[in-house]
Amino acid sequence: MPSGPDPHEVEASTDGKLAYISNYGFGAYNTITVVDLVAQKTLRAIDLGVLHGPHGLDYVGGKLYFTAEANKVFGRYDPATGQVDWIMGTGQDRTHMVVVWKDLSRIVTTNVSSATLSIFEKSAGGPGPGGPPPGSPPPQGGPPPSATPQWTQTVVAVGGGSEGFDVAPGGGEIWVANARDGTVSVVDVAAKKVVATLAANVRGANRLKFTPDGKLVLISCLGGSDLVVMDAATRHEVQRVKLGRGAAGIQMDPDGSRAFVACTPDSYVAVIDLKTLTVVGKIDAGKEPDGLAWVK
Repeated sequence: MPSGPDPHEVEASTDGKLAYISNYGFGAYNTITVVDLVAQKTLRAIDLGVLHGPHGLDYVGGKLYFTAEANKVFGRYDPATGQVDWIMGTGQDRTHMVVVWKDLSRIVTTNVSSATLSIFEKSAGGPGPGGPPPGSPPPQGGPPPSATPQWTQTVVAVGGGSEGFDVAPGGGEIWVANARDGTVSVVDVAAKKVVATLAANVRGANRLKFTPDGKLVLISCLGGSDLVVMDAATRHEVQRVKLGRGAAGIQMDPDGSRAFVACTPDSYVAVIDLKTLTVVGKIDAGKEPDGLAWVK
């Protein structure tokens, strides 16, 4: 199905009916393409207006969250209204990937050029825009203004080229692959600080994913032929799987049996058996596959 220019990441709606594709272009484009997965046809492009360089995507709570690199923000699109209903600035360079907690209590982004991770945490509500200060009496003849959620950002310094990351099952740790340094930063979510920097030798790292059981971590590298597999408990390398000339997006089968890895330079998706850590199949995906999504 056709997409807008430079399709980069893809995310499916929770009900599996729609897919959203970010049209990135390193800030040149400002659209997200919507695809009907049931009818198997492209529907439209969401015009993001002044927000350019949409990249990372996450669909939570019936809404689509996206980063906009050129604007140093992430935003939220409401399919019900067809509008971007929220934008939050990071103040960091190249805000790239985004993960939203399922209970909407936290939002995390990587910021590639700033070598940081942003952790946003929702706190008690305050007055809505234009409302009176806290403690003011309600206006006569009406209820007090509704509170809007307040967010606190903690910026965590990680490694150079912080790009692909994932949250461990259970939400206790965030692992960040640092493409320029070749390291992996392990961030304690509660403490909001780096607790370990692993010399993982993953220069050119593109994406990082935990297996569903949280035992293994897979790291793809566009600059090398290996898929790096690490043990999450020992934080040591388990194996390197030869894939070709480089790899990008990683997606897990929810049952934990397989991983799918986009081998961008070789134009196929590799199927990895997670028990044997071997390539057991290849899927022809067209030219230069990148982002992957699982439709439930």
